[in-house]
Amino acid sequence: MKIVVLSGGLSSERDVSILSGSKIAAALRSRGHKVVHIDSFMGYEEPIDDLGALFESGYDFSESARVYDAEPDLDEVRSMRKNRDNAYFGDHVLELCRMADITFLGLHGGEGEDGRVQAALELFGIRYTGTDQLGAAIAMHKGVTKGIFLNSGVPTPQSRLYRRSFTDDDALAAWTAFPCVVKPCSAGSSVGVRIVEDRRDFVDAMQFAFCYDEDVLVEEYISGREFSVGILDGKALPVIEIIPTEGFYDYVNKYQSGRTVEICPAKLDHKIAQRMQHEAQHAFESLRMKVYGRVDFLLDERGGLYCLEANTLPGMTPVSLLPQEAQAAGIDYPELCERIVRLSLQKYADKDKGATT
Repeated sequence: MKIVVLSGGLSSERDVSILSGSKIAAALRSRGHKVVHIDSFMGYEEPIDDLGALFESGYDFSESARVYDAEPDLDEVRSMRKNRDNAYFGDHVLELCRMADITFLGLHGGEGEDGRVQAALELFGIRYTGTDQLGAAIAMHKGVTKGIFLNSGVPTPQSRLYRRSFTDDDALAAWTAFPCVVKPCSAGSSVGVRIVEDRRDFVDAMQFAFCYDEDVLVEEYISGREFSVGILDGKALPVIEIIPTEGFYDYVNKYQSGRTVEICPAKLDHKIAQRMQHEAQHAFESLRMKVYGRVDFLLDERGGLYCLEANTLPGMTPVSLLPQEAQAAGIDYPELCERIVRLSLQKYADKDKGATT
């Protein structure tokens, strides 16, 4: 098949996305596919007469993909683009996607994960991997996700949603439970997240979080073990435990080798592991996710289980959780990538079949 892998873009997770995309592209090439790996924002800016030749040559923009300790400077990224218009998609991106059998979304955060890219691709009749635009938009916003969890009976910590335009000193004073966790609602990879101990730290953390998002979720702090459960084709993969060597599972600990210990399958009582997998599938379905994803949990000392959030485009870097869980289930990395492609194509086949019956 001809496959376009989209990565990069304009989000705080740009570097992570590029590394994911480079690994996905290499894996799909190893399975015999003709793959173009392109930055959704930069596009292909060189003169070219035949875009199809990029599939034959295996064009890949990511020669030295890596994740740095700090988030990327997006103003610097914008300045590097030859085409200085304000369109999200770079030159020839949509044309290449329309030439492909399917587009593999290796994007993380921002437009790539909040449903906007998915909606644009659908308007152009482009098939893509994973969840559709509605499920992506729902799952990306932590406040909306929290409301659905509560209404669907998915166990989750108590919380309050704050909007920048409606947040004043009185609104902040209404939150009295400390310690707590402050999270921008639509940022991923724990960007902008802080654990705070008292009122002064809380005010500072809210100001910091509002730098990333108009909406901020404040959540009760749960002391416990961290876990994640991948979902593939609606079924839970083995549970993985996440143990940062210091601090919590933040941006640096997620993507720098040696900063976190991951154990898969997690060392859990069988019934607890089954309960966690069941709730992961419950959350996946409640959020209208499709094909694959990942759901994160905390387990406290009393056995209380708390679902934190879901990820519609999980990281696919060498240290990412979903590939490790798939490996524990006997699915190697190239096979995982191909399964995502096949299941996503089946999603469209099922939709077409439903439209004719």
